[in-house]
Amino acid sequence: MDLKGKIVLITGASSGIGAATAMAFAAEGARLLLAARRAGKMAEVASAALERGAQAVHSVHLDVRSRIAVQRIIDELPEEWAEISVLVNNAGLSRGLDKVYTGKIDDWEEMIDTNVKGLLFVTRAVVPGMVVRGSGHVVNLGSIAGDMAYPNGAVYCGSKAAVRLINDGLRQDLLGTPVRVTSVDPGMVETDFSLIRFHGDAEKAAKVYKGLTPLTPEDVAEAVLWAVKQPAHVNIARIAMTSVDQANTLLFNRQS
Repeated sequence: MDLKGKIVLITGASSGIGAATAMAFAAEGARLLLAARRAGKMAEVASAALERGAQAVHSVHLDVRSRIAVQRIIDELPEEWAEISVLVNNAGLSRGLDKVYTGKIDDWEEMIDTNVKGLLFVTRAVVPGMVVRGSGHVVNLGSIAGDMAYPNGAVYCGSKAAVRLINDGLRQDLLGTPVRVTSVDPGMVETDFSLIRFHGDAEKAAKVYKGLTPLTPEDVAEAVLWAVKQPAHVNIARIAMTSVDQANTLLFNRQS
């Protein structure tokens, strides 16, 4: 699939997997529609994407947790940015590492509102246009945590299990249209994920990756790009990926 000039919407585009995905599509000559909460970081990504080869970049400040804001942003896109070819639902996060019975409800709400409801809001706003145009691809960033829970992570894992099933259900709902749906489900990726989970505690975050080699955001971005570049009749339903130092959510090969 030739992505030159195609409009690619990436949520959570200000850092990590979202920023890496922007770079990957920029190198293909795509037109990038970047959405994130951190406008300053997003501006840096936009500048780098143009240098990498993006035909154009349009950035929008967006918190996907707001249904009204999501719909307004999509409805008010300039005409030349309205025909979105690829949607990468990347915005997501984890907060806290607690047992369910002692967990912080504010953390639960932030995860569910972002990882599940935010994905749904953006999908609901964008996919109808793809169906009308007879073209499009939705890529949802899930996690292997959606297959297997780990201790103290039940709510995050539950949110990613929801992404997996929403992804599969959306693909069923779109049967009979040319719109494709893919879930990319990585294991441990070295991003700000753990820093956010521990509310900025860098020492705790660093321990997550100690003694092993995790995936990089670029690894995941390449998987996203590969799925999208398949011939139009090919739908990659799901990609589950880990580094060689991780077998699943519980088993790791950590060097002392």
